[in-house]
Amino acid sequence: MNIFNEFIKSELFLIIIAGINILLLILYINNVIKLKKINKNYKNFIKKLGSGNDIDEMLKKYIDKVDKVEIQNKEIIEYCNRLDKNISTCIKKIGLVRYSAFKDTGSDLSFALALLNDNNDGVVLNGIYSREMSNIYAKQIKMGKANNKLSEEERQALEKAIN
Repeated sequence: MNIFNEFIKSELFLIIIAGINILLLILYINNVIKLKKINKNYKNFIKKLGSGNDIDEMLKKYIDKVDKVEIQNKEIIEYCNRLDKNISTCIKKIGLVRYSAFKDTGSDLSFALALLNDNNDGVVLNGIYSREMSNIYAKQIKMGKANNKLSEEERQALEKAIN
């Protein structure tokens, strides 16, 4: 133990410690220089990948665009879902039967027209034409059934629309 204490107090120990510190300082400076070169090479590499532009900025802009597209896609999907719900109530089924209501009219100028949605709800219109006048009658349809009695032509128009 005594020899160790004497070695620590000697000038040789101080010289060895100073040499180690100088060596560590040289290694530290060498590492700093190498790190700067690596950083410079990395930045040049990134610029070459981006055709002269900063690839980091390009990636950030791209990610922003992708986020905007995702938001727009959600809005479009919600809009389409609302359209799907609303379109079932629109008139989709049509049945038309033309006929001659009176013998004194020459051609089939009278008509029965059924207009229905997906649930077979809607209306049957009956347009009766004669030389002196023309009338249109409407009858409500719920689930393919009329609230009022239908004429033969109205029944045919309703069947055409349903089928």
